[in-house]
Amino acid sequence: MKIRFGVIWPIMMRNLSSYFSGALGYLFIIVFVVAGGALAFDAEFFTANEPSLDQLTEWFPLLLLFFIPALTMSAWAEERKSGTDELLYTLPATNLEVLLGKYLSVVGVYTLSLLFSTTHVMILCDLGDPDWGLLLSTYFGYWLAGSALLAGGMLASMLTTSMTVAFVLGIAICGVPVFLDYAAAFLGAREVFESLSLSRKFQDFGMGIVPFDGVLYFVSLAFVLLYLNLVVMSKRLWVSGRQLETGAQYGIRTISIGVLVTCLTIWSGSSAMRFDWTKEKLFSLSTTSQVMLDSVESERPIEIQAYISPEVPREYAETRKRLVGLLRQFEELSGDSLKVRIVDVEPFSEQANEARHFGITPVQLMTEVDGRRQEAEVFLGAVVISSYDKVVVPFFGKGIPVEYELTRSIQTVAQKERLTVGVLTTDANLMGSGNEWQIITELKKQYDVVQVSPDLPISTDEFNVLLAVMPSSLTDPQMDSLVAYVSEGNPILVFDDPFPLGMGSQFGVTGAPRQPKPSQGGQMGMMGGGAPPPQPKADGGRATRLLEQLGIAWQYDRVAFDMTNPHPQISQLPPEYLFLTTQGGNADAFNLADGVSKGLEEVVAIYAGSIQAAPGVGDGEVMALISTGPNSGLLEWNEFVDDRPNSMAMMMGGGQAARPASDPNRRVDVASHVVAAKISREGATKANAIFVADVDMISDFFFQERTFSNLDFQMDNVTFVLNAVDSLAGVDSFLELRSRRPAHRSLVKVEEEKSEFLNESAAKRTQADEKAEEELEKAKERLAVRVTEIESDDSLDPIAKQQLLQQATQDEQQKLSLIQAQIEQEKNDTIREIDMETNREVAAIEARHRRSAIWLPPIPAILAGIVLLLLRQKNENKNITSSRRR
Repeated sequence: MKIRFGVIWPIMMRNLSSYFSGALGYLFIIVFVVAGGALAFDAEFFTANEPSLDQLTEWFPLLLLFFIPALTMSAWAEERKSGTDELLYTLPATNLEVLLGKYLSVVGVYTLSLLFSTTHVMILCDLGDPDWGLLLSTYFGYWLAGSALLAGGMLASMLTTSMTVAFVLGIAICGVPVFLDYAAAFLGAREVFESLSLSRKFQDFGMGIVPFDGVLYFVSLAFVLLYLNLVVMSKRLWVSGRQLETGAQYGIRTISIGVLVTCLTIWSGSSAMRFDWTKEKLFSLSTTSQVMLDSVESERPIEIQAYISPEVPREYAETRKRLVGLLRQFEELSGDSLKVRIVDVEPFSEQANEARHFGITPVQLMTEVDGRRQEAEVFLGAVVISSYDKVVVPFFGKGIPVEYELTRSIQTVAQKERLTVGVLTTDANLMGSGNEWQIITELKKQYDVVQVSPDLPISTDEFNVLLAVMPSSLTDPQMDSLVAYVSEGNPILVFDDPFPLGMGSQFGVTGAPRQPKPSQGGQMGMMGGGAPPPQPKADGGRATRLLEQLGIAWQYDRVAFDMTNPHPQISQLPPEYLFLTTQGGNADAFNLADGVSKGLEEVVAIYAGSIQAAPGVGDGEVMALISTGPNSGLLEWNEFVDDRPNSMAMMMGGGQAARPASDPNRRVDVASHVVAAKISREGATKANAIFVADVDMISDFFFQERTFSNLDFQMDNVTFVLNAVDSLAGVDSFLELRSRRPAHRSLVKVEEEKSEFLNESAAKRTQADEKAEEELEKAKERLAVRVTEIESDDSLDPIAKQQLLQQATQDEQQKLSLIQAQIEQEKNDTIREIDMETNREVAAIEARHRRSAIWLPPIPAILAGIVLLLLRQKNENKNITSSRRR
């Protein structure tokens, strides 16, 4: 059948103009834009702190459920009521052409409504820097979903002569695809029905993805509904007496078409053809992940069960969205080799118990809701299971690269055997019972991890790479065993530190190479409790034999400092906290030619040493991986350490503790100092190692910060360590993948306005603390004055003086306790008032922006309606003689 667009066009324009012949058409658009603004810029929008339309996308299917029937209720009902539909049927046009003309007219009105609603995008641009690709895909999804439902609304209008009834029927018809996912549990075959729901297909567009199956779904839905319109239109032509038979034939045809397009849509979902329109390609799998999926072989499909809270704090909204999007893409690209199950977990539910069974427990997070701080319990973990292995990711934190974590887990469980990392037993005690360092927990997600004793010859058959932390603490026989292992060219990752802050106590550092080994009996050993004395360290802690084997020079009691700190918020930290980054003029901070350090942006080291090639060693290569900047220098032990005797530390069995000096004399030498290096030696003397002159770099803090990202900047310590292990183990699949990260987008304008009050609040809190401290000091001074008066009174004998001192101390201490409690109460009251005032100011800022976001967008539609109505009135007046005008 030939479709004549020359016939369709006049019909479309006739109906399109009828919508705007009065105020009704403009009213539809204004209501649509206002409702969209109210849904898009609700309280959750400011909580999420992201310039996107996620909140509108969540509610958009329900918005369409009412807007579409309102838009289409007069499409046929009014025509049939006034009898003008018969006039349409007498035109030289086929039923299909008439139907397409009317359908395109309502699509035009809907498209115009969406165009006017793009004023929401202008609001987003004013508040922040949105992702234009994400917004484009979101609006494309809006247009496809609305265009499909318009056919359903027209069908409802065709079934009645009442616009009210047409509106109700339109809600009923359009509600079938909208609520299909909710009804799936009652219909059986839940996965099939959920995959055919409009809400499910709509989600991908809201995440910046344009999937082929989603486009086909909306086109197919529109096609089926338009065909039903055509069937109803042709009913008037059915032969009298055979209407039941003809109706059955059309019913079978409709069912057949529906089954066909359903199967086609389901099939297209397995093709995984999709387009990622986000700027950073957040939901496009890297080449590494795609190659991994193509190579997965298992006796049965690998299963990923993700346990995710339906609602998460705003700080984790982007992480949740990225996790869900990547899980779907993994499933689609893997064919039948991967099955994904995403479980919404509510607290105290069966799903929560199921998650805990796999070791996925909720994380308690503090978040801000409507200007108030409150605690939220969040599930955001996954378990990856195959016939060979299982990997549990308890929590996907903000700083964890989601694609990397999933890809690594899938590849790990797909292998019949894991590679093994050996952990050398040293004074660092990485795998101590009940005190396992988080680096070990992280390595266990990818490797088998075994403890290696240096008391026996180290066998290379049990592991693939050795991790040695603080080998300077080894004894002579233990050092010989380690050097023998290194001399064979076996891979080793070494972390040693001239001043390991993490290996100390509140009294100071006790595990530095220069310090003696602690007594094996702790306090009892120090007091002669029968424990044997500690054995001396090999080479006096200098690790000379190991360094000679590696061909490097490292002074065991010298640290580096760097005067460059790119973070003003923590400027109070001493320069011995090294912020190793390309910022501040340090272009050579990272070796961009080596995969271990290529993708790094910032690494933090604390009281780290420096490495260089040993003089006269010409058979090897020492390649710097991480270096300080030119504004740096070196400090000797007696310059940066205050190691005066600490009797309390000695009594507690901590040995001689060393504390950092408060203000050492730092001399910048305008040279870069190597903190980490890759070492390779061939020939008679072999070495295959990475040496890092800092142990604090792998402390638990950096692993926790990687998960929760509480700071305003990201540190790549964990990425560097894992890259180093992989490189030595011969695994290069994840080196680039670990560094993949999205751009941070926020409501900059709102944050700037809030920061003014937040800074004032912080200043007032500081003043309250200082005032309380000042009052407390005054009370202590009064006590000291009273004690001094008694001590200086020569008229008192020693016994009376001691009694008076004791009584005065007791009296003043009671007063001090009361004053301290009163000061603390006053301070808390002041801080509470400050917090309440700050919350009110923050809420007022958000409310002002929300009002603007709701009522400013419809202004263009209102102005357009006023202008067009005035022009129409002017044109009508032209055709009326002046004598008949009133």
